[in-house]
Amino acid sequence: MIQDIRPHRLYNQFIPGREPRDDSLLFVFRNGSLMADVREGLRIPAVSEARDARPLIYLFRLDETDCFLCPDENAALPEYLTPVPARDMRRISAGAQETVFAAWTAMQLAGWYRDNRYCGRCGGNTEQASNERALVCPQCGRRIYPRIIPAVIVGVTNGDRLLLTKYRGRDVTWYALVAGFTEIGETLEETVAREVMEEAGLRVKNIRYYKSQPWGMASDILSGFFCDVDGDASVRLDRHELKSALWIPRAQIKGQPDNLSLTNEMMLLFRDGREPH
Repeated sequence: MIQDIRPHRLYNQFIPGREPRDDSLLFVFRNGSLMADVREGLRIPAVSEARDARPLIYLFRLDETDCFLCPDENAALPEYLTPVPARDMRRISAGAQETVFAAWTAMQLAGWYRDNRYCGRCGGNTEQASNERALVCPQCGRRIYPRIIPAVIVGVTNGDRLLLTKYRGRDVTWYALVAGFTEIGETLEETVAREVMEEAGLRVKNIRYYKSQPWGMASDILSGFFCDVDGDASVRLDRHELKSALWIPRAQIKGQPDNLSLTNEMMLLFRDGREPH
């Protein structure tokens, strides 16, 4: 999955007072796209390549290299840096999974900084805390931390068949699984049952946890569950959300084009008969 970047490692601890070096990586996002060098795969520029890009905010460390964010979307950058949408990073990364993972995590933090320039309580300008990754309102004292959105990925099984879906409005050709965000006052297991009912009109039982995954592109923490259909297996499709939902036998499951997603791992796990029971 995207976070499985061994032997590389992303150290996400915030380090107060960290200053950039020339070889530190520089993340700049414009309209949600990463400014990167794509002449040979996906390359994040160094700070030395854009000395006028300021201010800089320390993000994390990738192996031994510090990574910084320039929150100014209009910062002066070299002409060879071009905007790369999040989903395209998977396609052009040339196998450098650690680069995609770092970029998606940086995107999550960039969105948090962008969306919290003002205090939601009093409207004052926020400032960076000096001792931790937080934003502080000097007027009312409110402290704001990065928010992580809980969501579920659901492998619904019916004997030797798995429910595969395609979402409406997305230009991808491969199948996925039922998925959705956890609502206020709801457990993850209740999210599983509700999302499957809403999207496919199916009742489920034997809900069992499999694994989790950070998904910075949407600021999510994804929790993967398997469950069994309970009773009638006739799909009643929510056509506002999905364009298709089909029961697919194990042997016909093909998976997705890369190994970055929890969805793909769960699909292949079921295909190979290794899902938890």
